[in-house]
Amino acid sequence: MSNEQNELQMPTKYEPKQTEAKWYPYWRDNGYFKAERNPDKKPFTIVIPPPNVTGNLHIGHALNNTLQDIMIRFKRMQGYDALWLPGMDHAGIATQARVEGKLREEGISRHDLGREKFVEKVWDWKEHYASIIRKQWTKMGLSLDYSRERFTLDEGLSRAVREVFIRLYEKGLIYRGKYIINWDPATRTALSDIEVEYKDVQGALYHLRYPLVDGSGYIEVATTRPETMLGDTAVAVHPEDERYQDLIGKNVVVPFVGREIPIVADDYVDREFGSGAVKITPAHDPNDFELGLRHNLPQILVMDESGKMNENAGAYQGQDRFECRKNIVRDMQEQEILFKIEEHMHSVGHSERSGAVVEPYLSTQWFVKMGPLAERAIEAQKSNTGVQFVPDRFEKIYLHWIENVRDWCISRQLWWGHRIPAWYCECGEMTVSSEDITECPKCGSKHLTQDTDVLDTWFSSALWPFSTLGWPDATEDMKHFYPTDVLVTGYDIIYFWVARMIFTALEFTDQKPFEHVLITGLVRDAEGRKMSKSLGNGVDPMEVIEQYGADAMRYMLATGCTPGNDQRFRWERVESSRNFANKIWNASRFALMNMEGFTYDEIDITQNLGIADKWILHRLNETIKDTTRLLDTFEYGEVGRVLYNFVWDELCDWYIEVAKLPLYGDDEAAKKTTRSVLAYVLDRTMRLLHPFMPFITEEIWQHLPHQGESLIVAEWPQADAALENEEAVKQMELLMGIIRSVRNIRAEVNVPMSKKIELIVKANDAETLAHLESGKPYIERFCNPEVLTIGTDITAPDKAMSAVVTGAELYLPLAGLIDIEQEIARLEKELKALDAEVERVQKKLSNQGFVAKAPAQVIEQERAKEADYLDKQAKVAARIQELRG
Repeated sequence: MSNEQNELQMPTKYEPKQTEAKWYPYWRDNGYFKAERNPDKKPFTIVIPPPNVTGNLHIGHALNNTLQDIMIRFKRMQGYDALWLPGMDHAGIATQARVEGKLREEGISRHDLGREKFVEKVWDWKEHYASIIRKQWTKMGLSLDYSRERFTLDEGLSRAVREVFIRLYEKGLIYRGKYIINWDPATRTALSDIEVEYKDVQGALYHLRYPLVDGSGYIEVATTRPETMLGDTAVAVHPEDERYQDLIGKNVVVPFVGREIPIVADDYVDREFGSGAVKITPAHDPNDFELGLRHNLPQILVMDESGKMNENAGAYQGQDRFECRKNIVRDMQEQEILFKIEEHMHSVGHSERSGAVVEPYLSTQWFVKMGPLAERAIEAQKSNTGVQFVPDRFEKIYLHWIENVRDWCISRQLWWGHRIPAWYCECGEMTVSSEDITECPKCGSKHLTQDTDVLDTWFSSALWPFSTLGWPDATEDMKHFYPTDVLVTGYDIIYFWVARMIFTALEFTDQKPFEHVLITGLVRDAEGRKMSKSLGNGVDPMEVIEQYGADAMRYMLATGCTPGNDQRFRWERVESSRNFANKIWNASRFALMNMEGFTYDEIDITQNLGIADKWILHRLNETIKDTTRLLDTFEYGEVGRVLYNFVWDELCDWYIEVAKLPLYGDDEAAKKTTRSVLAYVLDRTMRLLHPFMPFITEEIWQHLPHQGESLIVAEWPQADAALENEEAVKQMELLMGIIRSVRNIRAEVNVPMSKKIELIVKANDAETLAHLESGKPYIERFCNPEVLTIGTDITAPDKAMSAVVTGAELYLPLAGLIDIEQEIARLEKELKALDAEVERVQKKLSNQGFVAKAPAQVIEQERAKEADYLDKQAKVAARIQELRG
């Protein structure tokens, strides 16, 4: 941007929309977002957690993306070759469900269209929402390298997915088999364990009697799912349970179906639960499945993929599973098979995607053998060469899961996703290949059918840090930017995504995929509730930006969080951030109005520096050090506090006010010094604030005397030892202490700043006296004394307000401040009111009935009131005594 910008006057009011619309295309079109792949620069890489192309971004995305943008802008300014790689996830089940829902509104299904046409529809959906997401990224000010944007179904990533599948398959780590999996009857697809949400549900425990085949009686079993009895293939008891020793090996009859099944002994059975005997349904329960394998039991499915009872359910065929439960319970009660029903609270799995109750279901699926992959990740973590979690408490959660990991079901019965690269021939041959095959390698037949299933969406997402950089090819990007530096993600997908990225990266690149994992919490509503459509309490980040600007939203989100912890969204916090932006704008505008024609070459912070100049430069230096250190340790909330205090309290409320003395005076040398300090400090302040508030800082910086084209690529500020000045800090703190004390006394006795007063300052020593003498213009300007007396040999006057600051005592004689008799009358009235409050609260606390019945919190509040009233009572009484002399 041309330096002619400096000559243009800043508008009186900051308008976020205009500024944001101007600077984002400027940054993007000038290539500032693009990583250079410069061998002379140290790389810093972040791959964006790819949002699903299912809809718009939410406020959680805004937090996650803001933190990444802060890191990238910070590192770019520090001189790193900073790459922030954008992209999106095809999101298998979620996206297909959304498109199918849209089709249902049109009265058609995917089956009406056929696979190819349906997938075309989903690609149209993807393009629509990808466009919306890019616009939202733009609105948020994200400095993404769009030249490297990826999608989990694009050609390069598809190749990486196939390569990983083939290698794992050839290594024996991917296999196909008939196993119990989590089945979602609503979307009719398999789910991995971590796609199942468990909820406590009030159900029932049904006690049944299974008659012995030999007619000698029956055995009692208990179940929460009586509809599955139709698929029972055994009853199991504990081998050491004395109650059933004579029954082991005998057979019972399954009611309604008449099937004879054995009574088997197995250590899995809990002798204390129910009767100590359990029905075994290998096709509908994961534990029963394992027990069934041990005892070579048949596996009988009694439901179809939609959760309806199938031909093995006899008279119940065609009934929904829950309808069947009601009917079979009724029928068993009539035939006295069911003899007791107990209320039973138990944990029931629900599909994370559809919300349907998950059905454990025997099915032929593809799996990844996770044990061997987990070993390397566990070893890396325990040898301190693994990924660093921030905060580190999440490492334990991650380790616990990978140490107990189960095989991962990776096949999904969907049409949208990476098709499993397996082909079946009529001769029975199955071929897994990285390339599409048209001829059976065994019999030469050309009648081949590709597996209709697709891969779990997390399979392709697990490769994201390296597949996006060109793997399996040894690309220049892969060599320069991998491994990445930081992953920013929520604690809710540590298992889904983080762990799997680490597994695959170690297996296929021999390196961890990232150095740090920064865990963010959720953005909850003002009441602390999770945001959801059902509660209607979600917040649209675009609405926040529309009302308050992107900078205000970014600053609020970033500085309101601590790693790993949730934060509450409050509109008043956004407003406070907007007010902070306005404060920065107004302060900068004031400074610029007073440096018209002042150029970058004129800046000189070495000559004629006053106390305030030295102090603000020292404090800037400290702020640079603190901000840099805290950004490197991801303490964004603390950075926010440091910057806010420096900008609002020290720069705006103190230095700029003090700067008015030379700026409005006649000393040209002092004016030049003040302009230099203002220009220097504001320039560095805009740099420090830029990662958080990129738009307003760029706009202000362009008006300031500066070197370079754009703030986005300006150098990050360095602390300068030459600017350290503890003596100036000591002097300035003395003067600020005096000014604050005088203002407080004026407020206490209701004397406006415009009224002249007498001020006496007693210095404790000669050094303090010298500081006071040199700071006299500040005291006169900000305390407005008619008479100012400074010395070391001063006797405290009678009837004066007083205050103590470090190194000095202040006295304000009352005669010049107030009508003493009138003040005594006012204070006596105040004391009378306080006496009444003390009496009331003490009477309440001495009432034994109240103390015995009131909640502890209420009693504590009353005691706090008593202490407060007594303190005020004592102070007012002392003031009256002091005035009376």
